[in-house]
Amino acid sequence: MQIEHNAHLTYCTNIHPGESWEEVFASLQTYGLQIKKKVANNQAFGLGLRLSRRSAEELIQGKHLDQFKSWLETHNLYVFTMNGFPYGDFHHVAVKDQVHTPDWTTADRVVYTKSLVKILAHLLPEGMEGGISTSPLSYKYWFNSEEQIEEVKSKAALSLIAVVEELVQVKNQLGKTIHIDIEPEPDGVLENTQEVISFYQDHLLKKGVEALQEKLKCSQSEAREHILEHLQVCYDVCHFSLAYEEPKEVMAQFQEHGIKVGKIQISAALKSRRSPNVSIKEQQDCLQQFDEPVYLHQAVVQKKDGTLDHYPDLQEGITAMEDENFQELRAHFHIPIFIPEFQVLESTQNDIIKAMDLWKEVPYSGHLEVETYTWTILPEHLQTDITSSIVRELQWVLNQLEA
Repeated sequence: MQIEHNAHLTYCTNIHPGESWEEVFASLQTYGLQIKKKVANNQAFGLGLRLSRRSAEELIQGKHLDQFKSWLETHNLYVFTMNGFPYGDFHHVAVKDQVHTPDWTTADRVVYTKSLVKILAHLLPEGMEGGISTSPLSYKYWFNSEEQIEEVKSKAALSLIAVVEELVQVKNQLGKTIHIDIEPEPDGVLENTQEVISFYQDHLLKKGVEALQEKLKCSQSEAREHILEHLQVCYDVCHFSLAYEEPKEVMAQFQEHGIKVGKIQISAALKSRRSPNVSIKEQQDCLQQFDEPVYLHQAVVQKKDGTLDHYPDLQEGITAMEDENFQELRAHFHIPIFIPEFQVLESTQNDIIKAMDLWKEVPYSGHLEVETYTWTILPEHLQTDITSSIVRELQWVLNQLEA
């Protein structure tokens, strides 16, 4: 729905299980309409649409896309942002590091993203920008050296440029601006502000500019402008909290280098800090409730000297808390954003508040999306009715913006 600064707030439908278009559409008919009624009432309500490769291909076939657009218009709904990060199954299977498959070195990722571009270009209302979030290129632990990772970045940059070429054509032919929003994540090839900036400077704005110049027969400055317009960043607050980075500093650095934030994903991580009042053992026992087999729950431990140690999954992070230099652990487990603490643990909710306070001063993105996708794997006593939970999160964001 539209909020101040002509921005749009929604939730990401990756919350709902379903890999076929039939399943996705059924969940929108069930949950999307209920949530709209409770949050937006008579106001138009935007959806943050998540489509797998399978559901995207099925939606494009036949008259499904036109029928879906008619359904959206009938119910005063619209699509302005999409989640193109998870390519395949995202619920009820062990996703873990396979969430990065296929990565941006592959043709499959390019084809899938172009399908999402086609869908969004058809659904996006006139005069509104569209965005598609995507993976942080690949997964670091698949590679053994910095040289291999640099090669991944080079290949990924050219793959992204192939999509930019299509986005320029969409803008020229349809008058619609769509950007791909790269989503840094713990243990992704891109996981923090400096790595994003380096990727732009060393790859996108060098070889990427050259490749786009050749494809579009345009000037260097035009190619650079196209890249900065159509390749933006998805600022997932949880992910940047795991990098121990402050929202104000992140945005200042992006602005300095001309990098735009296409979407803010509003999410919170788990946090556990050394305390004189709570033993490490108590905190470890509490964290064990969140060690589950479906998703990666990367852990980043800060030591007393400020250095950060990275662990690919939560159990390794829990063990690392026994080190005498342990100071704080943050874990990649999206917990309800309206919960500041859980038993002896905390959340990184305060980073969301900082990010929203900064946004009220300087609206650094036009797309805001709540993305707590872990409702079915939360400890049982945190699980509640999914519709009420999403509504409560959206209302919490609205209250923060009005505060």
